[in-house]
Amino acid sequence: MNHTENLTRYTANFVDELVAAGLTDVVISPGSRSTPMAMTMTEHPELSQWVIIDERSAAFFALGMAKQTKRPVAIICTSGTAAANYFPAIIEAYYSRVPLIVLTTDRPHELRDVGAPQAIGQLKLYGDYTKWFHEMALPEATEDMLAYARSKASRAVHIAREGNAGPVHLNFPFREPLIPDFSTKDLWGKRGKGSFLGKMEGRRRLDPQQLNNLCEKLSDSGKGLIVCGPQPDPNLADAIAHLARQWGVPILADPLSQLRAGKHAKDHIIEGYDAILRNETIRKQLKPDFIIRFGAMPVSKAYLFFMKEHRDVQQFVVENHTGYREPARNQTAFIDADGTALCRDLAAMVATPSADETWLDTWQQMNRIAKKHLLDQHEQEKLTEGEAIRGLMTVIRDRSTIYIGNSMAVRDLDTFFMSTTASLEVLANRGANGIDGMVSSGLGAAATGTPVTLVLGDLSFFHDMNGLLAAKHYRLNITILVINNNGGGIFSFLPQVNHQKHFEALFGTPLDIDFRQVITMYGGTYHQPTNLSDLQQVLKESYRYDGLSVVEVKTDRTENRQWHHDKWQAIENELLQTRG
Repeated sequence: MNHTENLTRYTANFVDELVAAGLTDVVISPGSRSTPMAMTMTEHPELSQWVIIDERSAAFFALGMAKQTKRPVAIICTSGTAAANYFPAIIEAYYSRVPLIVLTTDRPHELRDVGAPQAIGQLKLYGDYTKWFHEMALPEATEDMLAYARSKASRAVHIAREGNAGPVHLNFPFREPLIPDFSTKDLWGKRGKGSFLGKMEGRRRLDPQQLNNLCEKLSDSGKGLIVCGPQPDPNLADAIAHLARQWGVPILADPLSQLRAGKHAKDHIIEGYDAILRNETIRKQLKPDFIIRFGAMPVSKAYLFFMKEHRDVQQFVVENHTGYREPARNQTAFIDADGTALCRDLAAMVATPSADETWLDTWQQMNRIAKKHLLDQHEQEKLTEGEAIRGLMTVIRDRSTIYIGNSMAVRDLDTFFMSTTASLEVLANRGANGIDGMVSSGLGAAATGTPVTLVLGDLSFFHDMNGLLAAKHYRLNITILVINNNGGGIFSFLPQVNHQKHFEALFGTPLDIDFRQVITMYGGTYHQPTNLSDLQQVLKESYRYDGLSVVEVKTDRTENRQWHHDKWQAIENELLQTRG
């Protein structure tokens, strides 16, 4: 068997097994050394291929797609620094628990460490940020080696999605010539009835004795809190809402919790908790007896202060699989159990916490006060950043996704996203909280056919403008709301703002870029509304438009900071007055 046949059969069996294990999409960045894998992926009849030239953009595109579908997505690149450009998205995938199959191609062993071009050290290139790494053997087409290729492909998909999902990395050394022969007989080999490595993973669940022990710890606790931070499971919302009603406790629901939107009951949800907890006196008055948290730590910094000031409060953190997410460093009992099943089991228990009759009422009253001020709309001469989010939420399409950027964007969503019966999923890159790759991530989510509104700041948009090529290339439907405060607006809320000598150069970092020209270059439509009604109208129109639509809202950082502080101060004053 000659080199080309070895290469062809080995690669084809590997690719076919990825499909057998459930892979449906692959994102390819063009290059020479990746030729065997890229061409074979493109040839496979059951795979959708997305060609994204820039590797950094490609990896974030795959990340967004995997977040939206909850399924692994593969990425393929050539050797050298191409693979290094995947790193930011791999870090994000690791921390946000997103399944990626990272397939890097490499020079064969004899061309490494000898000064050959485009040859870098790719073994375990991503360090501890992958769940599994394997250096693949050189291609052979014996029965044993084809079984080897299939076993590694199947294992990669299973590891990526099992337990806490995350990226896996396989490195392929390929010798030249690199062109496969697709006329090879029985090209795809012998696929079994299922994937090569079958695996069943059951739900983790507390046994009856463990449930009794937990309920006993809470039996004398009248002031409980359920907190739900960023998490992707839409089925958790109904279970948490039911448990909260059974126990008579409030729910502090992060905007990424998937609890603020949907058909489930929301009367126990406290959307305004970030504004409520900004005052130290109020935080002391609202000390709970216990906290049960689902998902990651909430976005709200006020909630973090609340936690640090009440270190003696019993805290339970529920993880579907083993994990450690407790940045406040409080004493914590971790519960490794499926969150939905745990809520239902606890709701069915006879022994429940003895709810304080005034506890829930207090939170609900405070929430009404916060919402009254947050939703108050005095006519403004120009749009504020909070109004941009409020305007979006009045017209957002049902059964769609909001992909929210970091820094100020996610914090404004936290503040101004009120409960709705609309079916909305909220995605974000909150693993490492970076501002890079956001355009590509949003487009990856949109590539699934789901209507997506990407909301981000001007710096985040600037960081990933080349990601817009995917929208043009594949005619993807997406609305991008760019909130442009000409720089790093979040720093206006941080202590750095008091150091004016260095502020603009190091933190404000104004871009002074006309984004309209960028949008035109990539074939999109552009609008710059100046008031709330115009914003709502152009957003509605964008949802009817086929392709890329960018809506830019220009704001002033200083005015925006004052506007936010005025809102928070008004809420604080009324809360303190009400509490006496």
